[in-house]
Amino acid sequence: IGAGEQAGLQVQALRLVRPITEVRIWARDLRKARALSDQLGADTSLRVIACDSLEATLDQADIAVTCTPSTQPLLRAEHLRPGLHITAMGADAEHKNEIAPAVLARVDRYVADRLSQTQVLGELHHALEAGLAPECSRQCELGQVIAGLAPGRLNARQITLCDLTGTGAQDTAIAN
Repeated sequence: IGAGEQAGLQVQALRLVRPITEVRIWARDLRKARALSDQLGADTSLRVIACDSLEATLDQADIAVTCTPSTQPLLRAEHLRPGLHITAMGADAEHKNEIAPAVLARVDRYVADRLSQTQVLGELHHALEAGLAPECSRQCELGQVIAGLAPGRLNARQITLCDLTGTGAQDTAIAN
């Protein structure tokens, strides 16, 4: 969800860790979605489709990555289905919001890059304001999951959300 430079980089990163064969792209500007689709589609092992609706983009999706500067929620509770993983990257400022608070209330696992930061900047911030934050028992930090101190997804039907607002140390480690 989104068609800027970050969207293309996220597809590349996902393909390093998952056998991605099809990507659907939606952006408010369909021309940008088509341009990114053409760019990524140059790799003939990847099927890339520019979609004219968010619903078409999310239909049957296993992974949804949001990387937009949106200030209004794009992904809503009705888009959720068992097994969906969401990586939210755009809410890196207090006014940005890509994920409706009702989504956070329904996820089975909420993982933040840094909980204290997502409470102020991320999608969690908006869910807290709306009184719809996931229970503390369903929240953890990415570092805890990686270190084996907290569980990530426990089964294939769980709906998971990773809220990334950007932390210097993690960003550097990932880049390396």
